[in-house]
Amino acid sequence: VLLQASGGGLVQAGGSLRLSCAASGGTFGNYFMGWFRQAPGKEREFVAAIGWSGVTYYADSAKGRFTISRDNAKNTEYLQMNSLKPEDTAVYYCTVRRYSYTEQWNDYRYWGQGTLVTVSS
Repeated sequence: VLLQASGGGLVQAGGSLRLSCAASGGTFGNYFMGWFRQAPGKEREFVAAIGWSGVTYYADSAKGRFTISRDNAKNTEYLQMNSLKPEDTAVYYCTVRRYSYTEQWNDYRYWGQGTLVTVSS
């Protein structure tokens, strides 16, 4: 399984970014797709996840500001991030997990390379 993330960058507080992650090397029916992030000196933390059917889960920090979606035909997931804050600055990692999702990063086997999001104040 290969995950290729893109879309990070530098944005001012209050701005928006859209991350994408294309999955390949497998069949992704019954897979959850998700996003984690890791700020300098901190542990990787859960951001959002979406199931094949479209059911979504969000960390409290993401609710109301971030929207996760997926295109099953393209095996691609997206993370639309609005009203960004400086504390959202982190490397964002996409991931997939079969059958179920968890909010523990070490339960996931496959990771994208990470894309840096920097939010300036």
